[in-house]
Amino acid sequence: MAMAGEYSPELLSKEIRRLSRKYPFITTGTIGRTVLGKPIPYLRLGAGPFRWHFNGACHANEWITTLLLMRFAEDYAHACARRLPFWGKTAKDLFSRCSLWIVPMVNPDGVELVQRGMSAKHPLFKDLLQWNRGSRRFHRWKANARGVDLNDQFPAHWEEERQRRAVAAPGPRDFSGIGPLSEPEAAALAKFTEETDFHAVIALHTQGEEIYWNYRNDEPAESRGWAESLAVASGYRAVYLEGSDAGYKDWFISQFKRPGFTVEAGWGHNPLPLDGFEELYDDIARLLAEALDCAPT
Repeated sequence: MAMAGEYSPELLSKEIRRLSRKYPFITTGTIGRTVLGKPIPYLRLGAGPFRWHFNGACHANEWITTLLLMRFAEDYAHACARRLPFWGKTAKDLFSRCSLWIVPMVNPDGVELVQRGMSAKHPLFKDLLQWNRGSRRFHRWKANARGVDLNDQFPAHWEEERQRRAVAAPGPRDFSGIGPLSEPEAAALAKFTEETDFHAVIALHTQGEEIYWNYRNDEPAESRGWAESLAVASGYRAVYLEGSDAGYKDWFISQFKRPGFTVEAGWGHNPLPLDGFEELYDDIARLLAEALDCAPT
């Protein structure tokens, strides 16, 4: 697993190719493309009937979630191939019970801005410079390349969230767009979710060490218990959240009435530094392994 420096969209593509060559039971593909035409890749592991989905880097300056998911995928594949224990579970059992689709980086355009900034050759240079208050430094940028917050894009009381945010124009964060699913990244994730018909989902964000599991009383009865199990495994807090709409897990719960979770990994200021990665991964890997184990037998 590559660890030196920032985890870029190019490195992600390279690592996915490497993993699929090393572990032929990993299948890969793309769910769509970004505003700037970058592919949004996925990996699939497992052969079971329960369909899990994990995603990360919906917010650009939370790109460390991509690295967390890719490390988890590689460790899980290694344990399956070698028939090893996996965070207190039996990898072979999880593999036979669950099919897991991971979208490690929902927002590659935004991640690239955070990590590299931009030059005058960027196709949206003038707009982005204006939206970023004249700065070429994008470390606080959460949005996609059109200045839209992708986790405020989903059709779950979208209008209420837009009014609550009260952000009228593109910028680094909190602009909900011109309408739900107006952005290709959010639209691709929604379509992928509908077509694959997931039984449960986790959207990985940073930071706060919290697990949000409810949405407007639409969540199924098992959601609270699953969240509490994830909290025990990770040391995080399961939180009943109100006053937030239009996120991916909000839409998933509202649309399907199935378990959906937003996990806020780690503590600090985004983007979280890599020097705390191992401790962060220890918590998240235990949480994600526990999630797979929540699947009915």
